[in-house]
Amino acid sequence: MSSRMSQLLPLGLAALLLAGCAGSPPAPAERAPEEPARPPEAVVPGVGVEERDWLPPLFSGVEDEVHYYISRLPDRRFVTTYGGEEHPRPWYIAAERLGKIGEPAIPALAARLESSDEYELMLTLYALMLASQDPTLMAATGGDYVELGSVLDPRHNAENRATALAWWQRHGWRWQSPRR
Repeated sequence: MSSRMSQLLPLGLAALLLAGCAGSPPAPAERAPEEPARPPEAVVPGVGVEERDWLPPLFSGVEDEVHYYISRLPDRRFVTTYGGEEHPRPWYIAAERLGKIGEPAIPALAARLESSDEYELMLTLYALMLASQDPTLMAATGGDYVELGSVLDPRHNAENRATALAWWQRHGWRWQSPRR
């Protein structure tokens, strides 16, 4: 009898497992209550948007990339956030990208130093500070870059513009084409 039981035991366990997997759905009273529908959250353009959602068009060269991001500097929606929910901070996509491009972006940024748009000027100055720290350029300038005291605050645009223009006076000749 014990050998017969040992043969039936695995079959019985298998049957119980299959019955448990094929059980009926819980009765309505057993179901978890559904959450009430939330009201739609206010959408702030750019906030919470991932940078990958702002994919630029295809570029045929670095000049195209520079022109694209220069054109996006005044766009207040061209921003995402980082730092999590506890410490959200804006990520200025165009300025960061231009800073990453480095030296090739500098002439276009210098051309924007006369912008009357506070926001665009603030981001231009920030991007110029980043771009002027291009390692190759830093080697050529002896470590001289656009060193701004306070960035990303339009209240400091006038003093930051003066700093950037002084740097451009010292180094702008590097991007001037030779006269024929």
